Amino acid sequence: MAGEAIWAAEALDDIEAIAAYIARDSLVLTRRVVSAFFECSDLLLTQPRMGRMVPERQDENIREHFVYSYRLIYALAAEDIHVLAVMYGRRSLESIGERR
Repeated sequence: MAGEAIWAAEALDDIEAIAAYIARDSLVLTRRVVSAFFECSDLLLTQPRMGRMVPERQDENIREHFVYSYRLIYALAAEDIHVLAVMYGRRSLESIGERR
């Protein structure tokens, strides 16, 4: 796969909120975690099915990969991946509503 990672505005907002939360304790950890999200999306372009199917959706094309304790949720679309959300690992996808 040689497409691109397309980030939903909501997913970028999620990262911003996560970064603000972590930054209260550690700017170094904040940079590490945020970098890991983007590195994960790059890796998923080469191995798009390495993430598991999202249990709440039961759709082979909606997948997730854990980055630290966060779920990076993405959709497969031709050569691209669409990053839909980044959320705490124990949080249910339903808790963020139908907007995604």
